[in-house]
Amino acid sequence: MNKQDQFDLSYMEMAFVWAKNSYCVRRKVGALIVKDRMIISDGYNGTPSGFENVCEYDNGLTKPYVLHAEANAITKVAKSNNSSEGATLYVTDAPCIECAKLIIQAGIKRVVYCKEYSVRDGLALLERAGIEIVNLPLEKLERHE
Repeated sequence: MNKQDQFDLSYMEMAFVWAKNSYCVRRKVGALIVKDRMIISDGYNGTPSGFENVCEYDNGLTKPYVLHAEANAITKVAKSNNSSEGATLYVTDAPCIECAKLIIQAGIKRVVYCKEYSVRDGLALLERAGIEIVNLPLEKLERHE
């Protein structure tokens, strides 16, 4: 295993730890933005600042204003003095199309994800934009521990 593979596994483990901060019941997603081997931002899925920390309605459906982990990490870095230009995004679940648009606009050049999502349009858009995509299956993560 080369050094980049080791870093990918370690950062992905950290993204899963960060996902535990989510108040969402159906799916907990975590994201880290890494540049020059430094974590410059992090995020997990949840409601916007100032909203109640309840992500789903009583019937189990996700509220439409819940932010995805990637969106939270990207907006957080935008409020900092860091730049995500050329960075890598580690996210526990494959990005949706809306997050893929944000990833492209944020200048992120590499996306590492673990879990597949039923809709692959976000990954297709990232590929079209020339962003490197790496799927790190859960089995690899479990063997790394």
